[in-house]
Amino acid sequence: MPMARSLRSRGTMNENDENGPSTRVTRAKSALNTDGPADAVKKPLQTKRAPTTGSQRPRAALGDVSNVNKADAAEIKGAKKAVAGKAGLTSKATRQAGGVQKLSHTNSSRTTALGPRDPNAKKPPNKRSSNSKGDNGEQQEPPRKKEKVEPEVLTKGKIIEVAGPDVGLGPDVQDLDTEDLDDPLMAAEYVVEIFDYLHELEMVTLPNPQYIEHQPDLEWKMRGILVDWLIEVHTRFRLLPETLFLAVNIIDRFLSAEVVALDRLQLVGVTAMFIASKYEEVLSPHVANFSHVADETFSDKEILDAERHVLATLEYNMSFPNPMNFLRRISKADNYDIQTRTLGKYLMEISLLDHRFMSYPQSHIAAAAMYLARLILERGPWDATLAHYAGYTEKEIDPVFRLMIDYLHRPVSHEAFFKKYASKKFLKASILTRQWAKKYHHMYIDSSLSEPYTYIKDSEQ
Repeated sequence: MPMARSLRSRGTMNENDENGPSTRVTRAKSALNTDGPADAVKKPLQTKRAPTTGSQRPRAALGDVSNVNKADAAEIKGAKKAVAGKAGLTSKATRQAGGVQKLSHTNSSRTTALGPRDPNAKKPPNKRSSNSKGDNGEQQEPPRKKEKVEPEVLTKGKIIEVAGPDVGLGPDVQDLDTEDLDDPLMAAEYVVEIFDYLHELEMVTLPNPQYIEHQPDLEWKMRGILVDWLIEVHTRFRLLPETLFLAVNIIDRFLSAEVVALDRLQLVGVTAMFIASKYEEVLSPHVANFSHVADETFSDKEILDAERHVLATLEYNMSFPNPMNFLRRISKADNYDIQTRTLGKYLMEISLLDHRFMSYPQSHIAAAAMYLARLILERGPWDATLAHYAGYTEKEIDPVFRLMIDYLHRPVSHEAFFKKYASKKFLKASILTRQWAKKYHHMYIDSSLSEPYTYIKDSEQ
């Protein structure tokens, strides 16, 4: 029985071809491999060399970094330390015999640089130190230790001032970002600026809340049916929550700018989910999978053509501030309670199905979802810390909060959405919230909200 071949004798494997070993050796590898065979490099990769008289030792790839020959190296042998990076740029005057030295901060005088170095000579004073005691008799200051700079960041010699995480906190607000300063993944130094930017961005990506007026073939009910079907597709593919919110935002912004026929509405929804999965997911589903879930109604080419058209209409702007980011920010002030955040996710997705939430920014919806989730689970009042990290007070949350209770009090009209959150994975959030709404809805909503869907005007916000 032949002996098993060792792992070291195997060739390097191609990551896309597990069965085919690759024997290709680059010139850099062959130069570094001194133990390997001399003919490992193929002839087409070798360059032509000028004929030389006599045998000359070949240069190592990383050993000889200068451009001088042996004769020049013998002339500068008296130098104590050769500069590897600039040896090839030395002039003829610098290569003269007599111990040429490189000018440094310690021997920067022209009169002593060209002379032979005395090993017994004392080190001259450092001219960079403003308080060093030299020949003029100034007082010398001991070297200071490097202090840690908290509110500033030094980058390439420039000082960039960064506002600390505790800027603008009220007397009753707890500073929850200071404890994350040692964690680089939390970006506590920039968290305030990041969410200020997201608050500005959510107003730019806000769709037209009344775009149905210039859509002759569409109604709000059809939009709700489409989003409910997309939630089912999203659950089947096990995509991220951010993908679903971005897909619905793409649909609303596209319908705000383009007139779409009824038979092409599903194509817009599939294309929006396809674009959002490319943007948010690590491994997005193939276009054939989206064509399959649509019962082969649209071919792969139609989806790809629609993708180009949607992206061109939106000017390739996918910078949508996802409400999941705001929910996680508020959950930090809630001590990351898993039950509250799960109910908050369910309440936030109500805004995807109900068009009445379209006029509110995503941060407002996330704050109202967390407020209602804490109210249902009896987690305590909406204190100053929660209001600070959410960005909204109880009075500002009230209109969105009442719309959520009104949706929960109505009969179930979106089966896929209700079934998704009725599972144990989501703590049966849809069942729990509807039971609470039937019991306490009369305390928070009036008869005006029980009427058919109406637009929320800016004055009511």
